[in-house]
Amino acid sequence: MDTNRLDLNLLVTLEALLVEQNVTKAAARLHLSQPAVSAQLNRLRNEFDDLLLIPAQRGMTPTVKAIELLDPLRQALDQVRATVATHRHFDPAKAKLSFAIACTDYLQAALVEPLVMQLRTRAPGVRVAIRNLDLLQLESQMERGDVDLALMTPQDAPPRLRTRHLFDERYVLIGRRDHPRLRSKITVKEFAQLEHVIVSLRGGDFVTPVDDALGAFGQKRQVVLSAASFLFVPEIVARSEFVALVPERLVVGRADKLKLIDCPFPIDGFAVGMVWHERSHGHSGQRWIRETIVSMINAQAGARRRR
Repeated sequence: MDTNRLDLNLLVTLEALLVEQNVTKAAARLHLSQPAVSAQLNRLRNEFDDLLLIPAQRGMTPTVKAIELLDPLRQALDQVRATVATHRHFDPAKAKLSFAIACTDYLQAALVEPLVMQLRTRAPGVRVAIRNLDLLQLESQMERGDVDLALMTPQDAPPRLRTRHLFDERYVLIGRRDHPRLRSKITVKEFAQLEHVIVSLRGGDFVTPVDDALGAFGQKRQVVLSAASFLFVPEIVARSEFVALVPERLVVGRADKLKLIDCPFPIDGFAVGMVWHERSHGHSGQRWIRETIVSMINAQAGARRRR
């Protein structure tokens, strides 16, 4: 028998035939016509080189080979059914799953950290691997299964990947709580005269698009530090007279150490969304995690509106 060419539906038919020992009853069980089941029985006879079922006075009698096949066949099909059911009906409290998320350091702190805390309570068998976001490699990483989900600006995703918008982020100006020059409302000139920390993901840059916007007002800010990570910024700002523009969700809940104010001139924010591959779209466990992230974002938004 060439198993590479075997139609697995035939095995389901064989199971029904061996249990019912009647073509008509097996057809009803399978929701197929009697001629269709008879045709499949002929194919099974060819595959196994055995009659399998012999016409009898009432129904059909299984051959010795058919009797030998029944138990292992049912065990194999039951295992397949259980596997399918597990992926269709995901039970987070019992499931074992490893899940890889690619994102920037900011989103590791703003989204992945609270997600992991939720998963430890609701789905303790789910393990999370965090990977650095690599846009050039993302699609191939997802095709291989190295990355299951990316948290990023959805407009930057490769066009063949699935996307879902989560929220729109904005920048806020942060300084230490008792910063002597940081008031609730400052002018553009006062903003430019502060000592700024910026984030350069490439490393070493001292200019960002914010400086272009500031230049339109005839001002140039004083950049004293270029950091390679957002995670470093709140701590150094909290212990100095430096200020920085950072995504708002990075510093929510840190009012004990930081003062947050609006930028005195308009600057563009950015969208954050989920990106995933078609290969994982229908997986119930991964779908559950994606919906958990959406629910978490909605809960965060509701809490912010109530403050």
